[in-house]
Amino acid sequence: MSAFKSDFLRTISERGFIHQISDESGLDELFRTESVSAYIGFDATAKSLHAGSLIQIMMLHWMQKTGHKPIALMGGGTSMIGDPSFKDEARKLLTPQDIENNLVGIRANFAPYLDFNAGAMMVNNADWLMSINYVEFLRDVGRHFSVNRMLSFDSVKLRLDREQSLSFLEFNYMILQAYDFVELNKRFGTRLQMGGSDQWGNIVNGIDLGHRMDTPQLFALTSPLLTTSSGAKMGKTANGAVWLSAEMMSVYDFWQYWRNTEDADVERFLKLYTTMPLDEVARLAALGGAEINEAKKVLATEITAMLHGRAAAEQAAETARKTFEEGVTADTLPTVAIDAAQLDAGVGVLALFVNAGLAASNGEARRHVQGGAVRLNDQPVSDERRLVTNADLNADGAIKLSLGKKKHILVRPS
Repeated sequence: MSAFKSDFLRTISERGFIHQISDESGLDELFRTESVSAYIGFDATAKSLHAGSLIQIMMLHWMQKTGHKPIALMGGGTSMIGDPSFKDEARKLLTPQDIENNLVGIRANFAPYLDFNAGAMMVNNADWLMSINYVEFLRDVGRHFSVNRMLSFDSVKLRLDREQSLSFLEFNYMILQAYDFVELNKRFGTRLQMGGSDQWGNIVNGIDLGHRMDTPQLFALTSPLLTTSSGAKMGKTANGAVWLSAEMMSVYDFWQYWRNTEDADVERFLKLYTTMPLDEVARLAALGGAEINEAKKVLATEITAMLHGRAAAEQAAETARKTFEEGVTADTLPTVAIDAAQLDAGVGVLALFVNAGLAASNGEARRHVQGGAVRLNDQPVSDERRLVTNADLNADGAIKLSLGKKKHILVRPS
């Protein structure tokens, strides 16, 4: 569709969120004439969501901002199985206590983006899935699913074509996810499920089940699966996931992740991950040469401010400025503790970098030393056998480790 009439679809279309819609004109008319309830599901496989989930969270944010009713569906029930879509092997099974602990952290991830006092909802599918009578469920719901059709989905074929096992447990996941859509419609009048483009088959399953179980017309909307311009997966770094929880990733490191955005991705990320007006996005994206770095700083600060608050974002930006522009060690750099007794005896520089998370192994740290990328208190390290001791503590009682120009950590004795 060339132009949407509803505020929500027009906004997310202009900002690059739409990959596929099951019925564009029908959904546009629904959003234009009604206050729509829509949801996105999030499984509780970790104590925090990561930056790869931000595009989905922002879609819920824009829903509420344009006057609709977003639902963040927590997969307390489906996480007992785990989504097998496009996975090479079965997920590790989580205990109910694991899942509940994870849900506590994930709930906090949504608070900066959704106002739960103004219509947004957080719902747990364990509320209905954990009390299902299995025989009744097979009779009332399972009979609507064709195994032949389920085997044709790309997410299933991928596993089978590689001759990798797909358990009966995992095969049931798509039935439970489809049933979620029907249950949410029954409870809250939900008409739309959104998700990443890899979820298209699962969402369409829910629409088909709804049709067979006499719900009103249901709709699907997916967003593109994002990678950076160089092909890297969003939300991942060489050191692991870019977590949304400050307990799992410091505000400073989160800010730095976005500051290091590739030049070609700046405009796209400003549209997707901030609420900045599009004319301002266009102005920043038009900056060339060294000025693009200023746009990246704005990008990092705006994204960080939405999640962690304006003050924390500006503090991270100031920490980076002092570190890179003035060469000053800032107290707000990420900090790791080391046993004071280790510094008394002396600890190898390679082991110290591994323990600080700046290298995955002594071999990797050694290669960084040989490549001239390692600094200790801003001084280059050329001897891979160097011992770090109390004598290396600076005036602040810390040791600054640096890998290249962008990764810095303080080590403090405890």
